[in-house]
Amino acid sequence: MSPLDKRALNRLRVDLESDRVERKESAADASKLRRNICALANDLPGHALPGVVFIGVKDDGGCADITVDDRLLTKLAGMKDDGTIMPIPSLVVQKHILSGCEVAAIVVEPSRSPPVRFRGRVWVRVGPTVRQATPEEEQRLTERRLAGARPFDQQPAPPATVETLDLGYIEAQYLPHAVAAEVLEANERSLVQQLESLRLLVGGTPTYGAILGFARDPQWSVPGARVQFLRIDGTEITDPIRDQKVLTGRLGDVLRQLDDLLKLNISVRTEVATASRELRSPDYPVAALQQLARNAVMHRSYEGTNAPVQVYWYSDRVEIRSPGGLYGRVTPENFGTGAVDHRNPLVAEIMHHLGFAQRFGLGIPLARKELRRNGNPEPDFDLGPTHVVVTVEAAS
Repeated sequence: MSPLDKRALNRLRVDLESDRVERKESAADASKLRRNICALANDLPGHALPGVVFIGVKDDGGCADITVDDRLLTKLAGMKDDGTIMPIPSLVVQKHILSGCEVAAIVVEPSRSPPVRFRGRVWVRVGPTVRQATPEEEQRLTERRLAGARPFDQQPAPPATVETLDLGYIEAQYLPHAVAAEVLEANERSLVQQLESLRLLVGGTPTYGAILGFARDPQWSVPGARVQFLRIDGTEITDPIRDQKVLTGRLGDVLRQLDDLLKLNISVRTEVATASRELRSPDYPVAALQQLARNAVMHRSYEGTNAPVQVYWYSDRVEIRSPGGLYGRVTPENFGTGAVDHRNPLVAEIMHHLGFAQRFGLGIPLARKELRRNGNPEPDFDLGPTHVVVTVEAAS
């Protein structure tokens, strides 16, 4: 994150000509704030500098005299993780006293993967105005991304072609969730242009993310894109295997198969509480296992390894192993606290639009909450340089 000290922030606060600044007296209109975050992340003018949304500042740069508390800062910081702005913007939220004025500053970095969308629409800042991008402006943003460095899932995957993808599936199941309805209805661009804009094609070649999400045979290009499931009759890897599956296919298909397997293998103990009421106690809460397994698929390394995600279900515990260690800003110290960084931002985006990721950074906290509620011990995490393994013990 590019640093902006108080002096730089104060200059931006009162610079009424800058197109890197938005001023709001309050945070009452969350949708407008998200549109501004989206527009600054797109950085249509190409400043390559962070933009700022000031909360508590009038249009003329004067002080709106608000109180900036932890509740407001938490609300603002959460705007990047709720899945309405994709790909996830890089931003920090800070409280400052600028010339005696108490403000909240949302500092937004230009995206490395434009165009950025808020609820399926691309927003840009032109002078003092935030508006929806024209098709020509959206193409400029797409071309800017193509000229820059890309994460693995946004790199082209030769020799795949457009025909490698299931275009009918994309049009029916993905585009309506990834692009706003009126944008699709206008239909001003070809399907290839739309796929380029969504990072699914680069120069006509599918990206690895597109292969994982929408190819008819993803494992042909990415052999490790599978989940290995073992149900073991005992507590050791050498004990007899009761069931085994290898889950393959498109990303959504693999995740749905995995959901079904998790539900099928959970045991539920039933106790009669009263004549009219039974108590049902599962050995694992399915929601917790789903969050942990989806995290493993989303954050795993697909590059440089053919290893699958492994789900090993023993008689006393479940182990979920993800290839690849922690990534980017996620460290052993902040792991599981809501810290977010994405090795595979396009995979994360696809999972969100397919309904498998609602809020980013909350998978592990939600899993811990469900496990506590069900009476399971705290999950154990082994954070190695080439793997992340979570072990969940059965409820007693």
